[in-house]
Amino acid sequence: MTNQSSERRASISRKTNETDIQLTFGVDGTGVSELETDVPFLNHMLDLFTKHGQFDLKVKAKGDIEIDDHHTVEDIGICLGHTLREALGDKKGIKRYANVFIPMDEALAQVVIDVSNRPHFEYRAEYPSSQVGSFSTEMVHEFLWKLALEARITLHVIVHYGQNTHHMIEAVFKALGRALDEATSIDPRVTGVPSTKGVL
Repeated sequence: MTNQSSERRASISRKTNETDIQLTFGVDGTGVSELETDVPFLNHMLDLFTKHGQFDLKVKAKGDIEIDDHHTVEDIGICLGHTLREALGDKKGIKRYANVFIPMDEALAQVVIDVSNRPHFEYRAEYPSSQVGSFSTEMVHEFLWKLALEARITLHVIVHYGQNTHHMIEAVFKALGRALDEATSIDPRVTGVPSTKGVL
């Protein structure tokens, strides 16, 4: 894994017997994504996340989808979390917290973030369907959990209501992008890190 220059950007190459992933993530981006994975619905969600968070994200991933999507989705979450943590470095000047609500037609999702260096994940979502196309909705939990764990952030995700499973998950990923953008943005009033401990 590398942190590239003084920009808040990092890359990782991760190869296992189950997946082969190259991923680059830029915190201070322009909303541009280049996504090549074997999971089309995840591509769609990552594109939304990138666009609404104004990040830059490049993913090239191959996995054992002949079994199912699990390993690919999980490992992309791991890689994204790693690069987020690496890109933020010492976290000096960041806002740290964010609370974002996003509607998607009839659905409403909320994402609350603390870039805390204390990994924790809470998830409240009940979907009308267990699948969106060939994508299992339980993979949303798997992706977000691994992202929070590897990025070492506290992440709360609540889907308040909705009728269309696609809309509900889409609202989650849009809210995730917006909340992470806000929490990682630089506040010029902050000296050092936003913690009485002096470190994050």
